Amino acid sequence: MEALEVAAIMKGFVVINVWKRLIISCLVLSLAALTVWAEAATSADSSKSWLAMGEEMEAKTTEAEPVKSEPEPEKEKEGPPLPFHCIEGYSGGAITPLAYICNACPKGQILGKPSVAYTFVLLGSRKLHVVSVVQPFLERFEFGYAYNRLDVGSLHDDITKAGLNLGRDHVQLHHFNLRCQILPENSFDLPLPAVTAGVHFKYNDGIARMDRSLGGALKAIGYERNEGTDFTLTATKMLPKLAFGRPVILTAGLRNSRASQLGLLGFGDDCATTVEGSVVYLPLDNVALAYEFRQKNNPYHQLPKLIGREQAWHAFSTSWIINNNLTLTGALGVFGNIANARDDCAFIVQVKYEF
Repeated sequence: MEALEVAAIMKGFVVINVWKRLIISCLVLSLAALTVWAEAATSADSSKSWLAMGEEMEAKTTEAEPVKSEPEPEKEKEGPPLPFHCIEGYSGGAITPLAYICNACPKGQILGKPSVAYTFVLLGSRKLHVVSVVQPFLERFEFGYAYNRLDVGSLHDDITKAGLNLGRDHVQLHHFNLRCQILPENSFDLPLPAVTAGVHFKYNDGIARMDRSLGGALKAIGYERNEGTDFTLTATKMLPKLAFGRPVILTAGLRNSRASQLGLLGFGDDCATTVEGSVVYLPLDNVALAYEFRQKNNPYHQLPKLIGREQAWHAFSTSWIINNNLTLTGALGVFGNIANARDDCAFIVQVKYEF
């Protein structure tokens, strides 16, 4: 009885420490971002769409001589509803972030309008369901949440054939994201990229039970915990007329993480820094083509035929911007080895709605 009480107390301390780290990280990020936000006089007007700001900067850099007569005022051209929702619940592509804030609120407003999305990913015999919501606030901030449910598919069967018991046939991963655009695009009247920093807390509901059912097999290859925190730094620049007079959006970023397969297989003990990025091209105002790359950390050792080495992820997507609120995206993912099988032809479909 005493041992059970001690275990319960220790578990309570672990939960408290997890939330303590999350709160401290969020406070530090918020304090730094509020300092930048206060310098509104020297920053770009974030109430404009990213596309309008890019075209305004392009006009400034290509103007040959001053305009002698005042043209008739034109209605500001709105950019398409970009970016989309990453499967981890923040603004970006399918698998990587962008530095833009989704549905960013106009200057002077505290809260913007939220956006919601449902994403389905077919990974061979496995299925990943994602429900995400992103809420912008204070012009440059974004809070996002995503719920991931992964049906492990053939992994359950392979473990059963090996004479082991997985305990359950799915895991649930919760993502809590806080991001801040510390530098808006084209700040200081210079062709600078937008730069956004993020803190991403993840909690896996299911992986700890699986490890217990496997007799600690996951812990033996590197699994340490069912929660972890990612830190990201992302830079994005839109070039309004780079390709055939149409916009191209370039993104590059860094990520510090201890997650295995985004955290769907839990978290190791050591953090690693990886690179990621994307290229988005808009051949039409309502069509976006994208390529994404995400380097992967490999925190676990291999468990033959059951847990293999992680590999870099690639995604190729086409998005149809139906109107200023609704977007439909289809993508093909090349994810390499995930647990017991390769997934070089993952199908991704997302429906996103901006209020």
